[in-house]
Formats: sequence, structure tokens, C-alpha cells
Amino acid sequence: MVQLTLPKGSQPTKGKSWPKPDGAKNIRTFKVYRYDPESGDGPRWDTYKVDTDECGPMVLDAILWIKDNIDPSLAFRRSCREGVCGSCSMNIGGGNTIACTSGIDEYSGTITISPLPHQPVVKDLIPDLTQFYAQHAEVKPYLQTDTPAPEGEWKQSPEQREKLDGLYECIMCASCSTACPSYWWNGDKYLGPAALLQSYRWLVDSRDEAQGERLDELNDPFKLYRCHTIMNCAQVCPKGLNPAEAIAGIKTMMAKRES
Repeated sequence: MVQLTLPKGSQPTKGKSWPKPDGAKNIRTFKVYRYDPESGDGPRWDTYKVDTDECGPMVLDAILWIKDNIDPSLAFRRSCREGVCGSCSMNIGGGNTIACTSGIDEYSGTITISPLPHQPVVKDLIPDLTQFYAQHAEVKPYLQTDTPAPEGEWKQSPEQREKLDGLYECIMCASCSTACPSYWWNGDKYLGPAALLQSYRWLVDSRDEAQGERLDELNDPFKLYRCHTIMNCAQVCPKGLNPAEAIAGIKTMMAKRES
């Protein structure tokens, strides 16, 4: 079940139901979470009828159609529309994903759209990801070396490079972290699946020379070990990555170092 960070004592109420577009034959119904903290009103669910003959095949296309043709006040993030930037991450049909690669025909009945769960809501479908990005920065997601930089490039063998597959493709959409109950409960201390996936990406990079320091930073009861392998992260990742496997890899490195 989707859980949202709402104003105190407030639950979403039934909002406005917009009429069917004139002359539309192929209609899909979208139930969209709306909340504007500046209005002083509580959150609500607005219902829209989308003419699918007039919009593209993806959920993001439908949201853009709603904004362009029905309700210009609807707020959401989007950028690349190609599954690269992660901006349009939201909860669609009860699961976290990105709207630009989610087909309308993948869902049956009324399609419910809400912001990523358990994050403060800036407005409508826009979550406040300040903490999420701060945790990403905390793992220092960049190459650290003591060796003087070579005149050319830092070299890797094909086998060394292969270890990064399934790690570097993360688009930082926050779908995995905001689907994780451990992150809901301890989001201020537990780094979460996305940040830990990024951490592992550098821990296994043959060019990086700060493995010991990185492991020292993660050796904490909460930063790493709040992961209970619930696997929500792997189930929702729109890129098909497995953060839980990466976290297990970090734990294995910790155990080997301490043995």
C-alpha cells in the first residue's frame, strides 16, 4: 500500500472529477494525487479522463496531456522522456517507477498516480529529495586516488570493467529507496539502496584507491546494516538493477576484512 508523507491530521479527500473530453472514444481514467501546501488545503485525489487517441502511449504522455488540455496547475518533474534522467519517478498503480517508460496499457482500470512514498511533498507529484541527494553525496560517488594521474586514461581490463555492470546504470530516480521499509523507518540514518548501490560501484572499481576509507565510513549499525533484504528495491527498479545484491556485496567485503 502506498504511504505518503501528509500534513498532520490530514488524509487525502475526494477532489474534483473532470469531465470526459468532447468527442473522445478511447478513454482512460487517471486518479492523481494533488497537494499544494501554500493553499492551506489538505491533499486530495483528482480524477481525469484522458483521450488516449490524442496522447502518446506512456503514462508521462498522459500526465502531459492532462496538464496541456485539462489542468495546467498539475505539478510534476520530467526531463529526458527516455528513461535516462530519473526525473519523472512517481508511484503508478501502487508501485514506484518512472512515468516515461511505463506504458498506459501496462495497467488495467483506473490508473492511480501519487508522489514517491514517505518523502515530504513539495507539490502534487513532486517529492522533496533533499535528504536522498545528501546521502548520495555522503558515499563520495567519484574516483579517489593517491597515485598521480596518468598522462592518458586510467586503465582497466575487460574483467575489471565487467564488475561495474549493473551498478553504473543507476539513474538516481529514488524509486528503490522510497520503496524500502527500512528506509521509511530509518531514513535519517540508513543510507538506503540507491546510495549503497553507488557506494558499491566505487568499492569494486579497480581504479579507486580509497576502498578502506569507504568501508570505514559504512561500518555503522544504521548506514549499511539496516538493510533486511526485503527486496522491494530490486522489484521496483525501472532499470532492472539489484541494489540488494550490491548491499550484500558490501557486507561480504566487510566480513572478509574483519575475518
